[in-house]
Amino acid sequence: MTVPTRQGLEAADILRRGACDAMGPVLHYDGHGTLAFLVPPGTAAAWDVPGSTCTQTDGRGPGLAPEPPVEGSDWLLPPGEADLATDPAVLQRALGEAARLIEAADSCR
Repeated sequence: MTVPTRQGLEAADILRRGACDAMGPVLHYDGHGTLAFLVPPGTAAAWDVPGSTCTQTDGRGPGLAPEPPVEGSDWLLPPGEADLATDPAVLQRALGEAARLIEAADSCR
C-alpha cells in the first residue's frame, strides 16, 4: 500500500508512538515520493483510502532480504526488524490521523 511520503512518515510516527507493535516493513521510494507499507494479502480488494494505492501482489511479499526490492528505494523499517505486515485497519486510522495533522499544519501557514 503506497501513500505520499509526507503522509506516510506521519502515519509511521503515529504507529510507532501508539500501542501498535505490529508495524510491518516500510519502503521509501525516493524517486516517486512515496512510502509503501507491507499489508496482508487480500487487503487490496477492500482498500478505499483517498490518496493511497493498494496493489494486489502474488502474496510472496518482499522476502526477507535486507536489500530493498526496488532500485532507488530504501527501507524505513526493514524486514526482520518488523512484523510481516501492518494491520490494515490500524494503518487506515493512522493515515486518517496523519492527513488531519497535515491539513491542520498547512492551514497554520
